[in-house]
Amino acid sequence: MERSLNIDGLFEKTSDYLENRVELLKLQAVDSSSELVSSISSKLILGVIMIFFIVLLNVGLSIWIGDALGKLYYGFFIMAGFYLVVGLIFYAFRDKWLKEPISNFIVRHLLK
Repeated sequence: MERSLNIDGLFEKTSDYLENRVELLKLQAVDSSSELVSSISSKLILGVIMIFFIVLLNVGLSIWIGDALGKLYYGFFIMAGFYLVVGLIFYAFRDKWLKEPISNFIVRHLLK
């Protein structure tokens, strides 16, 4: 009789341990995902602000270059050509400059 009480107690403790472990894993997943979402959100907001800055800066530079060359649209063509070159370079190195850092960022935050 005493032996069956010990086995029942062992099963009960094991069951409690497993329930607690599952609950802990759920809480850790929620913590990791909430930290990831908040980090991505803050980076997204900063990115939008930087896009506004870059757009306004480029319009100003285009007008300034066009004014210096005598025709306003020359400045816009020059800036468009510059961004075409930058875009082609970025496209060539997109895995190294974009895919790997983003993947590493997500993995690092999820495994934290």
